[in-house]
Amino acid sequence: MASRKDMSLSLVVLLVAAPALAAAAGFYERFDVVGGDHVRVMNDDGKTQQVALTLDRTSGSGFNSKDTYLFGEFSVEMKLRRPLRMNTNVWANGDGKKEHQFYLWFDPTADFHTYKIIWNPKNIIFQVDDVPVRRFKNYWATRHGDVQIDWSGAPFVVSYRDYSTNACVNNNPAGGWPSSWCPEGTASWIDMELDAAGLGTVAWAERDHMSYNYCADGWRFPQGFPAECYRN
Repeated sequence: MASRKDMSLSLVVLLVAAPALAAAAGFYERFDVVGGDHVRVMNDDGKTQQVALTLDRTSGSGFNSKDTYLFGEFSVEMKLRRPLRMNTNVWANGDGKKEHQFYLWFDPTADFHTYKIIWNPKNIIFQVDDVPVRRFKNYWATRHGDVQIDWSGAPFVVSYRDYSTNACVNNNPAGGWPSSWCPEGTASWIDMELDAAGLGTVAWAERDHMSYNYCADGWRFPQGFPAECYRN
């Protein structure tokens, strides 16, 4: 998820795609956790960190980066507990009801796969194993509760590893873009937009794998769809 001004990277057990930080320091030095007894650091040698999040009837779990960011490239490898839809969402102008949901073209429980978000002033790009599946241009969910959790398979455990980021740290959100510190390597993503091939994979993902599009949810937007629905 991304906001227009700044972003604190978050991972929760029900999210399928979310970013994290590069493995350089200890996990607890870089992240705040939610549901501490449901977060298990399996390996924390500074190079190949692996963390498992558990969801059961008593609690969920997650972790948030201590830093906030303004633009960047973020990726994480995840192995899920059970097949789920991938939910992508964007927060803009204080509104976060911008989900696109996809059925993945592989079994996300069989092995680790790489989920990446590229966020720059031009657009936000969601990728799975380097395949673009969604682009949100910078124009600056559940299915209405029908799907219930089947607790017979609990506890649900999601494993994360190989966190990486190449991003501009924004420790003064009120200061905006000029106050951010950007590392070397920003040129690889700061002006990135999808070419014809990338737009083709987005069209393929939307045609063959998308299961929910907020721009087609009249129940959720009875007064009319958000403006970007007509621009895209």
